Amino acid sequence: MRIGVLADTHIPDRYEDIPSSLLKDLENCDLIIHAGDFTSLEYYNTLKTLKPLKAVLGNLDATELRAVLKEKEVFTVEGFKIGLMHGFGQAQTVLENVKRSFNGVCDLVIFGHTHNAFNKKIQKTVYFNPGSPTDKIFTTTNSYGIIEIGKTIQAKIIML
Repeated sequence: MRIGVLADTHIPDRYEDIPSSLLKDLENCDLIIHAGDFTSLEYYNTLKTLKPLKAVLGNLDATELRAVLKEKEVFTVEGFKIGLMHGFGQAQTVLENVKRSFNGVCDLVIFGHTHNAFNKKIQKTVYFNPGSPTDKIFTTTNSYGIIEIGKTIQAKIIML
């Protein structure tokens, strides 16, 4: 299974759309995962029309999204347990906050909030932040993620 991973798109608050190269990549995915901060219900609905979507609420998401999304999700893909949340706290504490939130029970934890890409296996869990494909407020490089799940989890950051 091929998964496109996004977070912190902030559409339309800060940007009108995502790069066309990213949209083409999402077309080749089986699932899209978004780790929060869509900002608008319209953008959430747009992503849902592309592919099946798993998503959580971000700290800047519109009130309408609060009625649709949870702050934290755990689900299984190809036998692997995946944890998903936006993240919280200051940038230097987000990873520790996310780790505590899932307490080592997932094979893969996807998060956002920092806008900085992160991909590291810690003990038995892969922690993956795709960065932001649109917002450069907290980073100089835009990015998103692709995760291939088969017998193993292969996660990579795609720089834009």
